Amino acid sequence: MQTDDPLKAIVAYLKKQHVLTLCTGDAQTLWCANCFYVLNEPDMSLYMLTDHTTRHGILLADNQHVAGTISDQTITISLIKGIQYSGEVNQIIGEAAKVARRQYTARFPLAKLATSPIWRLRLDEIKLTNNKLGFGTKLSWLRGDDEDKAGLEIRQA
Repeated sequence: MQTDDPLKAIVAYLKKQHVLTLCTGDAQTLWCANCFYVLNEPDMSLYMLTDHTTRHGILLADNQHVAGTISDQTITISLIKGIQYSGEVNQIIGEAAKVARRQYTARFPLAKLATSPIWRLRLDEIKLTNNKLGFGTKLSWLRGDDEDKAGLEIRQA
């Protein structure tokens, strides 16, 4: 069984989850971190908080290109569902950061106390594996060349 709209299925899944694994690195180091996120559906991005002093924050200063996963935790193979993604992460600043932080803290109210910068992970490629649709079923989405970077004010490293 297939779905007619892969993006709709991907968005529904992203909305149900709240933790991503973010993988980043440089020529010598690879590192993964788990981060809470909120989906910004209009531009297919995820907002997250992290400090510049974290290991992944330090690596992001030199390489904004990332990959990662978002997945359920099930032992039943027929219920396995999860996302693999690639994209670009940048810190958001200015008014855009305030808007993004309001969206983030609406989902995670305790984060109102956090002083960490807010980051935007622009999703460029997504593959959703959904065994509920049939073993090994994959739904894919790829950002088009004409889709801009949402015009956000970002901090460059």
